[in-house]
Amino acid sequence: MSSGASGTARVESSTGVPDEAYEVDAIYEPDPELVAAVKGFEDRFLDRELSWLRFNQRVLELAEDESQPLLERARFLAIFTSNLDEFFMVRVAGLKRRIVAGLAVRAASGLMPREVLEQIWTTTRELSSRQAGLFRDQIVPALVAHDIELVRWDDLDRDEQKACKRLFRDRIFPVLTPLAVDPAHPFPYISGLSLNLAVVIRDPQSDKEHFARVKVPQTFDRFIPLSAAAGAGKGARFVPLEDVISAHLKRLFPGMEVLEAHTFRVTRNEDLEVEEDDAENLLAALEKELLRRRFGPPVRLEVEESISDAVLDLLVSELGISQEEVFRLPGPLDLRGLHGIADLSREELKYPAFVPTTHQRLAEVESSAPVDVFKAARRHDVLLHHPYDSFATSVQRFIEQAAAD
Repeated sequence: MSSGASGTARVESSTGVPDEAYEVDAIYEPDPELVAAVKGFEDRFLDRELSWLRFNQRVLELAEDESQPLLERARFLAIFTSNLDEFFMVRVAGLKRRIVAGLAVRAASGLMPREVLEQIWTTTRELSSRQAGLFRDQIVPALVAHDIELVRWDDLDRDEQKACKRLFRDRIFPVLTPLAVDPAHPFPYISGLSLNLAVVIRDPQSDKEHFARVKVPQTFDRFIPLSAAAGAGKGARFVPLEDVISAHLKRLFPGMEVLEAHTFRVTRNEDLEVEEDDAENLLAALEKELLRRRFGPPVRLEVEESISDAVLDLLVSELGISQEEVFRLPGPLDLRGLHGIADLSREELKYPAFVPTTHQRLAEVESSAPVDVFKAARRHDVLLHHPYDSFATSVQRFIEQAAAD
């Protein structure tokens, strides 16, 4: 029997097909106890997306923990950035798609999709500000105290600037493609997660201003080492790649006056939307979806806090993004490059290297000769947990022994 809150009820068989149709005037009165239970239902659940943000907050808290080794704290900042990128590309993109499609169903947490999205924006701003403040106020000074410096262009001495000029001339300049925007050249496509420079130039002859975009190449280290000592870590100095490019913009725009240059970064929808049951050719459907994903709509715009309102308004307009999706942050943007800093050969600033051990049941038959895996297996089962149990004295030894049998 199906019915609304009031009106007529229609009787159906167990198969869902109406029996000889007859209608009954009925008023559906919900159970008061059931209503009371449902009203408190949402308090029992956390929203999935907001819960994930709290997980990433825990990653940030590890970076804030002064008891952690310094380079591991820097690595946690990079992991926080990577996690947040993926969250926006998949989770936030999927949430926006459901809103646009009209699938605005209240979740078990009691929140509507729009409410979840607004809380995501608010929480992300708080966490991103904490990350930027932590990097600027704690991580950078602590690195300096251990002879590792992350400096900006203006902090370089004359010899370092000369070395960067040679690097720009020989390796960076040949791969740059500046794109100006004018009536004959529309706003360029901005690929997802790429770091870009928004440049404002002026033609001295016509006094007209133009906007240009320079993509920071991903083929170079995010932080450029300034000396051979950078590999060893002691006395190492690094400068952001975009600073080197910004300092040489006049070479990219000869005859033009460079007025402004600001870094920005776009995150796009990269969520896969393949219906496996409906796709006749799954391979073709995946290929089509992967191609579409490259041109997914923007879901986040990160800009330096120093960006001018005019340039920001242009980016917002051309990218078709809302003000709620704009995140103004202190530079440098995209701290994924801290993975490179964390990989420096400074073992005293990292977690102690983990050395796997031979499993206890394999060690029972271990002697000066290699482990006899078959002998151990005849005695009892052996459950291995990698990387804690040694791979070399278990799986690798098993294969070697089997091959020699």
